[in-house]
Amino acid sequence: MLLTQCSMAKANQVAIIIDDIGYHKNDLEAVKLPGSISYSILPYTPFAKAFSEQARERNKELLLHIPMQAVSGKALGPGALTEEMTKSQIQNTLKKALNEHPYVKGVNNHMGSFLTQQIQPMAWTMEVLQERGLYFLDSKTTTKSQAQNMANLFNVDNVGRHVFLDNIPTEKQMKFRMRQLIRIANKRDYAIAIAHPYPETLAFLQTELPKLKAQGIKLVPLSQLVENKYVKLASAKKSEL
Repeated sequence: MLLTQCSMAKANQVAIIIDDIGYHKNDLEAVKLPGSISYSILPYTPFAKAFSEQARERNKELLLHIPMQAVSGKALGPGALTEEMTKSQIQNTLKKALNEHPYVKGVNNHMGSFLTQQIQPMAWTMEVLQERGLYFLDSKTTTKSQAQNMANLFNVDNVGRHVFLDNIPTEKQMKFRMRQLIRIANKRDYAIAIAHPYPETLAFLQTELPKLKAQGIKLVPLSQLVENKYVKLASAKKSEL
């Protein structure tokens, strides 16, 4: 009975990460969302530190949203990592940004559809995260990402995004994506979504998040899903012995 209760307590968990925090004053409204939402802050943006302080006061989990080179060549903003950078440039840039936000528990990529395909830059990135004891969330902006492979190589705890909630920020589309997220969670016992601090998204989540419990879904900080993943992996290895 205890084992059943324990497994039920861990089942059907969802983490939702609000990306792109820091450029706009309205981003500060995102911290008011109910429950264990996680937030990913863009380095050196005007409202990044103010948001970080408010999030910590509310015991919300923080990640650093590191800009990485995209296939499209879009402008990246400060603190970006690109292919032409040397190992020392990539690692020093990343360390400097992390030093600005010492309370983050992990890192995920902002854009990065090009850089996350590159083995060497990803290896250099994971080396820093391993030293800092931080996890990596692959935003999965390309199906060819090597980020999690490199994270595994450097013993960096890692997970990947399943759903973008608001690529099309209409209520109809966000409801569709939320149902998709819940289906994945029910199938796999967990699911991870990324959203953004758009006014439409924040209004949608204010309404929908309180409904998750009745649907058998528990909203948790991303680090809890990361921890669960590696507890399961360790248990599986023990059972093979």
